[in-house]
Parts: sequence; structure tokens; C-alpha cells
Amino acid sequence: MTTAQWPPRRASGRPRPDLEALTGLRSGKPHYYPEYRVAAERMRRVIHALERISAALVRTMEGSEALLRAVVEAAANHLSAEWVVFALVDGELPDARPRHLVRGPDGAEWPDPQTLPVRVRAHIIEVSHGAADGEHPAEAARLHLHVPVRLDGRVVGGFIAWTPPEREIDDTDHSVLKILAGQTAAALQNCALLDHSARLYAQASSQAEDLRVRNELLVATQAELGAARQREVLDVERHRIARELHDSVTQYALSAGMHIELVRSEITDDRLRGQLDTAKDLTRRAVEQLRSAIYALSERDGCADEDLPSMLRRLSGVHMPDELRVEVRIGGKPVPLPADCEQSLFRIAGEALFNTAVHADASRAVVRLAYHCEQVRLTISDDGCGSPDEVRRSLRAATLATPSGEHRGLVNMATRARELGGSLTFRRARLGGLQVQVDVPVPCAEGQRRSV
Repeated sequence: MTTAQWPPRRASGRPRPDLEALTGLRSGKPHYYPEYRVAAERMRRVIHALERISAALVRTMEGSEALLRAVVEAAANHLSAEWVVFALVDGELPDARPRHLVRGPDGAEWPDPQTLPVRVRAHIIEVSHGAADGEHPAEAARLHLHVPVRLDGRVVGGFIAWTPPEREIDDTDHSVLKILAGQTAAALQNCALLDHSARLYAQASSQAEDLRVRNELLVATQAELGAARQREVLDVERHRIARELHDSVTQYALSAGMHIELVRSEITDDRLRGQLDTAKDLTRRAVEQLRSAIYALSERDGCADEDLPSMLRRLSGVHMPDELRVEVRIGGKPVPLPADCEQSLFRIAGEALFNTAVHADASRAVVRLAYHCEQVRLTISDDGCGSPDEVRRSLRAATLATPSGEHRGLVNMATRARELGGSLTFRRARLGGLQVQVDVPVPCAEGQRRSV
């Protein structure tokens, strides 16, 4: 008998794709083929199981709950199991949730342990207490599998499965479940580390945002402190100048007036007496101007809780000449104005009253503040001798170029009104003298009109 050539070849010399060439089994021993079929089926199941395990373990980014569902599903599919349980030992992997997961015969989860069969519930209790040795009698081991889940040499949980009578558990199933158990432990630890890192990142982000807000508050506070310091320096300098004016220049002017009155009483010449009367009147007006200047320098910008009507009433009763009677009238419903707007209107009113007291030879003045739906109007009227045309000419001359500094009060009034987006006009008052009128748009009313 001739020996068969291996591997079998055709006449062309190429290997034949027969059973012997595909399986490595000699066709002369047919009992090898059933063994091959069993081995091939096991290999197929192992490959499919590893694929499912790989697909389950990539759920790490979704959290421990999604990961445990995926690995239990993979174990149940591989074993065709009726029951599959995954449970963790109490105190191990504390961040993992849920602590146990049960998949029943219908493929659904059983969240309530009290509804489980006694044997399933007993195994969950054993695993949670750390009794995860995985030892069972040989007869029970054909349909029951218990694989401990180990991490760093200690048992942290366990897989438990029960298969139907037609599906016995072999060594390959043990190997696959051990692989799944080991990878599941590592994946759960990675989930815990990922969650911890996410919490740390969220905490760091929150602290960074808090530091940013605190830094902005610190910068704003520093700016406020700087502005307050500048205001304090300006206040100190204003008060110093006011004291110097009061203690020196005003006293000199008062002394000059007293000497003029003394000399006037000794002179009988009417021409000289008239000139002395003029000098006395000039010194009186100089003292009044100094008193107004001292008041303007000494007064702060007003109390923080004081509104514009209160500021005008205070202005009308302070440092005004005795022969000038000032009345303040408020019309319309008052609306809140920005602080800089109120201060500018207050300064305009003060300058207008100062001019009335010093230049107009008036006995009465009326300050009106009227609130309208779209603007606020401030008027200062008197019964003096001021001329609107003359005031307008003085303002134009001072605006063009006057290095002497005359009529700077008028220029300041016009500048303040222009900065507020308003207008400054001069006309004849009903009282017979001059009327100064300022119209300023109300900011909130403008915003409401734009939104309509």
C-alpha cells in the first residue's frame, strides 16, 4: 500500500482543499471530525464572547451603571443563561452603582431583591458579605457558575449564572467569565477614576470662576478706593482753599469796607461820598462772592440719599444774601435721575442763583423743577435787572476766547447742559428779570421710547 501524499495535491501540484487540508485531520480516521466540530463550535463561541466583552467594556465613559448592564448582558448571551447576577462586596468600589444587577429568564432586570428566587437572593447576600469563593459541587457546577471578581488580589464582587439543562458549562465558559470578571473590575475602577477626575475638574472650574469673580470685585473695589482717595484729596484741598479765603481774603475785604464806612462818615464832600458809596458797594459784593465761593468749596456733592429737589431746597436756604428771597417749586412726578445728571443740574442752579444774588440786584428768585414724560426742565427766574440779550452776548464772547476768565460761570452752565444732552436758554422772566432755562432728556424715558 502506498502512503498518501501530504498535503494532497492535484495533478497541477497545488494542495487540494479537502477536509484533511482544512482541519489537519486525516480522512482515514473519521472519528476526528466530530472532535473538530466541537472544538470549532467552542472557538466560535469564545470569539463571539470576546467580541461582546470588548463591546461592553467600551461603555466605561458612560458610567458604571451602563457598564454593568453591558457586561451582564454579555455574560447572559454567552452562556444562554436563565439567571445572571453581578454583585459587589460591601465597601469595595464604593462609587460603583448599582451594587448588584440581576438579569432574569425573560431578559429583563429584577431590581427588587424580595421578588427573586431564594437561591439567587442568597448568592447576592453571600457576595455582598465577601463570601465569593466560587466553590460548588460538581453536579451543580454543570449548570451553575460562580466567578469571583478580583482587583489587586482581593475579591471585590462576583458573577453568578444559572444555565438551562441543555446548556452545560465547560472550561471554556470558566475562562471567558474569568476574563470578563477581571476586565470588569478594571473597567469599574477606571469609571471611578473618571468620575473622580470629572468632579475634580468641575470643582477646579468652579473655583476658577469664583476666583475670576473675586478678582473682578477686587479690581472694582480698588478702582472705587482710588476714586475715593482722589475725592478725599480734592475735598481736603477745597477745604484748605475755603479756609484761606475765609481767614484772609474775606477778612481783608470786610476790613476795607469798614475803613471805607469810617472815612465816609468823616467826609462832607458829596462827590467823594458818592465814590465811597460805590467802593463800599463793591466790597459788599466782593464779600458776597467770597461767601458763595467758600460755600461752593466747602460743600460736598451732596448726601448719597438726597434727591435733586432736596438739594435745591438746601441750596435756596444756604449762603444766600438776606435781601434775596428764594422759592423752590417742584412740578410733575419725580423720576430717579443719574447721580451725575442731578449734580450737574444742582451746579447750574447754584451758579444761576449766584449770578442773581451778585449781579442782578434782585429781591426775589424762583427755582422751578418740572418733570415731564420725556425730559426734566429746570428754570431760575428773578425780578432783577438782568438782560437776556446781554447775557447771551457775554456767553458768546466767553466761549470764543477770553483769557481773562470772565463769565466762566456762564460757560460752565452751558457746558454742563451740553454734556447732559440738553439745552440752555435765556429769556425774560415773568417776574420782570432774567430766566435761565435748562431742558435735559430723561434717560429712562428715552430707553422706553426705543423699546416701543
